[in-house]
Amino acid sequence: MYLHSGCQIAVSPDTKCFAVDWLGVEVTRATLGIVGMGSIGYKVAQRARAFNMRILYHNRNRRRKEEEEAVGAHYCEKMEDLLQQSDFVMLVVNLTPKTHKLIGKKELGLMKPTATLINISRGAVIDQDALVEALQNKVIRAAALDVTYPEPLPRDHPLLKLNNIIITPHIGTATVQAIRMMAEEAIANMLAVLNGQPIPSEVFPK
Repeated sequence: MYLHSGCQIAVSPDTKCFAVDWLGVEVTRATLGIVGMGSIGYKVAQRARAFNMRILYHNRNRRRKEEEEAVGAHYCEKMEDLLQQSDFVMLVVNLTPKTHKLIGKKELGLMKPTATLINISRGAVIDQDALVEALQNKVIRAAALDVTYPEPLPRDHPLLKLNNIIITPHIGTATVQAIRMMAEEAIANMLAVLNGQPIPSEVFPK
């Protein structure tokens, strides 16, 4: 939030000085709640540990004790407990019928008024109408979305008019190296199929 608006202040032709009381929120020792502790969620936890964050997580299945201890993560069986305690809530779940609009008015109301909601999963995991209302009424402090529904949002969408949100164009994997690795993995899977070999990254229906 502050990076985006701070950049605008720094480059604005109207800027003559920087305000000394323009303060952000500390990440170090803050509580991060990760909803969805799969492979990506776990990598988020590894990075958060470097900031000495207190890490909570909610997942369908609890991680092994040694995996929890490796990143200092604490399991919340109920997502509600995670929402109530977290300074930052990050959504890292697959989009399924069960996770569609997983975060709605009730869930946003459970979060701290000083909390930030971060979504790097899929846009439809959040009830966007409820999020607009929560941000307008300061139910939560801010949101950061790399995903929306639809993508891009209609140019008149109310989320685009708020000053306590950052929206990026689904760029979580948008690096040269990541795209190359994804392409190589796809090719390896196709070659395995053509050669009658086990598929390295096979997706099993549930």
